Amino acid sequence: MIDIDGSFGEGGGQVLRTCLSLAAITGEPIRITAIRAGRKRPGLAAQHLTAVRAAAKICHAQIQGDALGSMTLEFTPTIPVQAGNYTFDVSEVQEGGSAGAITLVLQTILLPLALAQGDSHVTLRGGTHVIFSPTMTYIEQVYLPMLKRMGINASVKLGAWGWYPQGGGEVKMQVSGGSQLCGIDLLERGDLQQVRGLAVVTDLPAHIPQRMANRAENLLRTAGLKVSIQALREKSIAAGAGIFLTAEYKHSLTGFGGFGRWRMSSEKVAEIACEQLLKFHHAGAPVDEHLGDQLILPATLASEESQYKVANVSSHLTTNATVIEKFGLSRVTVDKVEKIVKVLPIKKLGL
Repeated sequence: MIDIDGSFGEGGGQVLRTCLSLAAITGEPIRITAIRAGRKRPGLAAQHLTAVRAAAKICHAQIQGDALGSMTLEFTPTIPVQAGNYTFDVSEVQEGGSAGAITLVLQTILLPLALAQGDSHVTLRGGTHVIFSPTMTYIEQVYLPMLKRMGINASVKLGAWGWYPQGGGEVKMQVSGGSQLCGIDLLERGDLQQVRGLAVVTDLPAHIPQRMANRAENLLRTAGLKVSIQALREKSIAAGAGIFLTAEYKHSLTGFGGFGRWRMSSEKVAEIACEQLLKFHHAGAPVDEHLGDQLILPATLASEESQYKVANVSSHLTTNATVIEKFGLSRVTVDKVEKIVKVLPIKKLGL
């Protein structure tokens, strides 16, 4: 059994998700202790517990410690990952419901299902656009297109938006099984092609998304960027607002967002998203901070070496690199000066 210290490095839920993905893929049993020990509310939150049970479902794993607040987990797969039709609802694990981010559940099971034989259809319910987590817009427009370059074919369809704290969002994902992953070489991003955006509200007046869109377009055009933003009113069980920007470069993609809050103007929400995007744009790197740590796992499962340059070497990235190496599948080097990540697969999976 592989022992993992869940408090290592960044010490968040990513340690858990990475280990669950690799345990399901390799069939290796794992024990994780001190899960999210440094967080204000340590242990498994609703989205983490849902990810545990989702990973267990697809490989019939035996699990101990699968409870809200649990800081220790044992996870023992009993069969190879099975493709199929699955439904996972974050609100079911917590009385009163939850807006836990379903994007984190998606990232836990995506690669195992993509490597399994056969296609899968997954329904996910909970939070779709939650602060401090990748949004479903980012998954759809950045994460999945970048993984497609590496051989992963998956798509998502947003049925309902889920904001914090009510949740209630729904996404349907289709995953093509039997994927063979290739490496990625991304040291240069090339010229900016365009910035696309969605300014969205649910159960709020139509002038709000239009004001967000107008402010963002003015800011980005003033900075010399080509931009087009849609203002939309969408479906949800509760009120919510946000703007989500995707920058498309010749060789790369990135995305940033801003969330509406009580007594924050529509224009300020747009300014927050634009500030993040422009900071990345001026940095010149092809891979944003968040995608930087998310690419290590697919690169580990690829058939050849990967290398890419990140805008910032985060603690998430270095933590993920160390955790992944514990499974003996790859060697990860991170040049903190040049901000270049290299992933060399050293063990071929017997899939």
